[in-house]
Amino acid sequence: MTDHRQRPRRRRGQGELEVLVLSALREANGPATAGWVQQHLGDDLAYTTVITILTRLLAKGAVTRERSGRSFAWLPTSDEAGLAAHRMRRVLDAERDRGAVLASFVTGLGTDDERLLRELLGTPRDDHENGRSS
Repeated sequence: MTDHRQRPRRRRGQGELEVLVLSALREANGPATAGWVQQHLGDDLAYTTVITILTRLLAKGAVTRERSGRSFAWLPTSDEAGLAAHRMRRVLDAERDRGAVLASFVTGLGTDDERLLRELLGTPRDDHENGRSS
């Protein structure tokens, strides 16, 4: 007996699709249409899905668009890191106690991430641990 059922498509999360679309736009040689993005990513994504993702990215400031005939051509303004930072800010903005959320986040960082964050903030580890400010 042969099983003729199709294997279900793997459902991608919104963030994953946004990263894929941004990556495709960065690989384009200039502004790209939604049709180009769809073809570049493979035809398993519907054109309407690509348009939805591009519109969400536009609302987040991660892309811009310009008229190209009857449609739009899209350009990235942000990379994956910028998009992830936007998502992190959105989560933080949704919470009432920002200080508690940030403190919990920082407390949960691994040693390497904590060191990197301190470098980015310009806070020497020794000064912070001794209760001194720079």
